[in-house]
Amino acid sequence: MDVDAPYLSVGQIEALARRIDRPLVLVGMMGVGKSTVGRKLAALLRFSFVDADEEIEGAAKMTIPEMFETYGETYFRDGERRVIARLIHDAANAGGRVIATGGGAFVDPETRALILDEAIAIWLDCDVDTLVERVGRKGNRPLLRQGDPREILTRLRDERAPTYSAAPIRVESMHGPHQQTAIRILQALDAAL
Repeated sequence: MDVDAPYLSVGQIEALARRIDRPLVLVGMMGVGKSTVGRKLAALLRFSFVDADEEIEGAAKMTIPEMFETYGETYFRDGERRVIARLIHDAANAGGRVIATGGGAFVDPETRALILDEAIAIWLDCDVDTLVERVGRKGNRPLLRQGDPREILTRLRDERAPTYSAAPIRVESMHGPHQQTAIRILQALDAAL
């Protein structure tokens, strides 16, 4: 989709929001911008926004790196699945919701099935150079503590792309304002619904 595509009018966005009957769940690699884009998308649609990672940390009363270190990835993924299920089911009372997930959430078969069955999955994709630049801003990525971030991100992206492609909507998250990515999501949703 072209970045220079015309913006949707306020009326078109309101009409689109009324057609969305399930929560929007953003999936994709760490650093692709799911949380930032999700907040902007939710604001445009006048939906609530929730970051699954923040909810997981709140429920566990510890950070995600602490959970990985203390209990391991399997434990974390199980808790992540339960939190995402709650967020999706609670969305019926939220009047429209955008949910940002962690990079590995959609890779889990049970979590992926839940999202595909009960939400609209949107894959935010991005090139590795952009991912490396973005994740370098934060030091809270447990999977990147095991070696060279570029190599790890390249391997994870290659491994996960076939799984992420199960999402019915794919939008590129490029350099530039995240607002542009949110607009591209609106345009993709408008075309898909």
